[in-house]
Amino acid sequence: MNLRRGPWEDYGMMQVRLSALATAAATALLAGCASDSSAPNALSAATPTSTSEGAATAMPLQIDNFMLADQNYMGHELYREAGDAKAVVLITHGNGCPIVRNLAPKVKELRAKYEPMGVKFMMLNSNLQDSAEEVAKEAAEYGYDLPILMDKNQLVGEQLGVTRTAEFFVIDPKTWKVVYRGPLDDRLDYGAQKAVASHTWTADAIEATLAGRQAMAAGKPSPGCLIDFPDRGKVAKISYAKDVAPILEAKCVACHIEGGIGPFAMTSYEKVKGFSPMIREVIRTDRMPPWNVDAHIGKWQDDKSLTPSEIKTIVRWVEQGAERGAGPDPLAKKRPALAEWPMGKPDLILEIPAYTIPASGVVDYQRPAVANPLTEGKWVKASAYKVGERQAVHHFLTGYLKEMPKDGKGNESRWGASMGGYAVGAEATLWPSNIGTYLPPGGAVGFQAHYTPFGKEVTDKSYLGLYFYKDNEKPGLVMRNSVIVDNSIRIPAGEARHKETASLDVPKEMLLYSAFPHAHYRGYASDLWIQYPDGSKKQVLAMPRYDFNWQREYTFAEPLKVPAGSKLIANYWYDNSKQNPANPDPSKTIVWGDQSWEEMFYTAIRYRWVDETATKLTNYDELMDQNRLFGMFDDNLDGKIQQAEFKGELGDRLKPFYAQMDQDKSGGVENNELMAALQVMRQRMRQQASGHPMPSAPAATTSAAPAAKPGGGR
Repeated sequence: MNLRRGPWEDYGMMQVRLSALATAAATALLAGCASDSSAPNALSAATPTSTSEGAATAMPLQIDNFMLADQNYMGHELYREAGDAKAVVLITHGNGCPIVRNLAPKVKELRAKYEPMGVKFMMLNSNLQDSAEEVAKEAAEYGYDLPILMDKNQLVGEQLGVTRTAEFFVIDPKTWKVVYRGPLDDRLDYGAQKAVASHTWTADAIEATLAGRQAMAAGKPSPGCLIDFPDRGKVAKISYAKDVAPILEAKCVACHIEGGIGPFAMTSYEKVKGFSPMIREVIRTDRMPPWNVDAHIGKWQDDKSLTPSEIKTIVRWVEQGAERGAGPDPLAKKRPALAEWPMGKPDLILEIPAYTIPASGVVDYQRPAVANPLTEGKWVKASAYKVGERQAVHHFLTGYLKEMPKDGKGNESRWGASMGGYAVGAEATLWPSNIGTYLPPGGAVGFQAHYTPFGKEVTDKSYLGLYFYKDNEKPGLVMRNSVIVDNSIRIPAGEARHKETASLDVPKEMLLYSAFPHAHYRGYASDLWIQYPDGSKKQVLAMPRYDFNWQREYTFAEPLKVPAGSKLIANYWYDNSKQNPANPDPSKTIVWGDQSWEEMFYTAIRYRWVDETATKLTNYDELMDQNRLFGMFDDNLDGKIQQAEFKGELGDRLKPFYAQMDQDKSGGVENNELMAALQVMRQRMRQQASGHPMPSAPAATTSAAPAAKPGGGR
């Protein structure tokens, strides 16, 4: 037997020895760096993990928190979502890369083994050329069913020092230290079915992290495709006066002023510098500015979001040390006092009853009503609020009431047209030119008032101002408001991403002007779609991370045409898990309710019917209401309600009679069958109230009564 090695075997052994030396050296450096607590931030502390390709690959000591939307526009905040994990694995991704495509089965195997042990897996796409839709399509094609985070600003990839796809980062969530960076293993061809790894670096790093040991460094770099970071190493010194202050002036100062709703006033460089680490954090986690819709879906009026360029300018300025630099301080200039009514004195001022907010605790929604003093009808063209205690007032909503309630409380179920609302950062509503909302004489305006304690007891005294069209300029068109609502929601205890769906049929052509998504503490994400008569769909709003603390109406830059026969479809996701820091009790199954510790599914919309004018009013809203209840139950949008889709209080009452309601035995209850059953139920209730018994189950009839418009506050 010849035991002599050939030249290729000698070369292979030499490579193994060099790899071992590199691994040992990198491990020693990593150990030294990990013990250095003097590093000022995550960007300044780096350690090599590989000496391949002639240069060390930098690895940050610690990863900072971030929030990114994935390929399906679902938000993921690292520290919140992975805080309970025992290890986190981030894998760099890029569309069209054959290494990433071929790696899919191996990633699936790794997840199958370690996810049950508490390891969280996510991918990171920092490719500037990849859209979320393209990534979603390719991910489905190649079997990636995990979140692929869209790092369009490249800030996360830059901090991690990403250079290629198929890089694996293993993170210890106890410290948020990056304990391993490198390839999955030492295979170069992940498409080869018989390829076997001799060094399983990522799996070993996960095992070490789970066991509390230090992970070994990789002996090779990732074989993935290069990712272009055009700004890396090329960012010039950023000027506070020239570059940063103008952004703050345009996007932040309106709230961060003396007496404003911001927690501090941006009145000088010194103030901004003192809060600069926090400014960087809230921008990276997408908490500020409070504009929660995704910039890649829809175009909006009065867009409060920061552009990618503005985001990177502010974050990089902070990372450069937030220096003052030369030039005058634009934020230090004297500012005029806030006008009592920025749009001028209103034509009608309604005083909202004063309310005392305690220093702490939970305050129930208040629903006062204020008598309407008008003796003749008016067309409203704008509304504005003068809020007494801006820190305590979360929002006001309004609706016209035909008569003043005897108890002074205006429940939303009786509301008519909206007279405008207030949310933090959105004090006024201005109707488009030649469009108005009619306010009849007499009656009342009902308010929904949401107050939040902030540490001291205060009494709020706020006002609603209404601006009317003059008699000689009466608008020709009518603004209407409605809601896509689902009070049949049921959110299981402990579930982190529970989805609910509701739809609203559009009987006549409309122009959609705005949408206002609303949920409570467990609300996680929301979106809005138009389904056209031919079955095609268009997403018109994406809210990857809903924030109960910041709610607003989003007005489209141009109203959207919605043809007759279309559907408006809203989806909500709820986080009823312990990962949700605002969750009052993750052990409870949650249903619809007015209180914040209950839940809502409520997307308010503003629209106008295309062929309706101020002199030719329509009943199209009533036509739309006829399918409203059906749209709550039909979660899978197949045009039939299956038995499992009957949820909520009404659904539980109807479910036992499912077989009887399905008169045509189609395997699902259709809208006419649902309406017939409800009509019989109403007859039965009237008969019971009069002492005459009715059959014990809903019987079929040929007539259908419209579903009542649901109540419930926002």
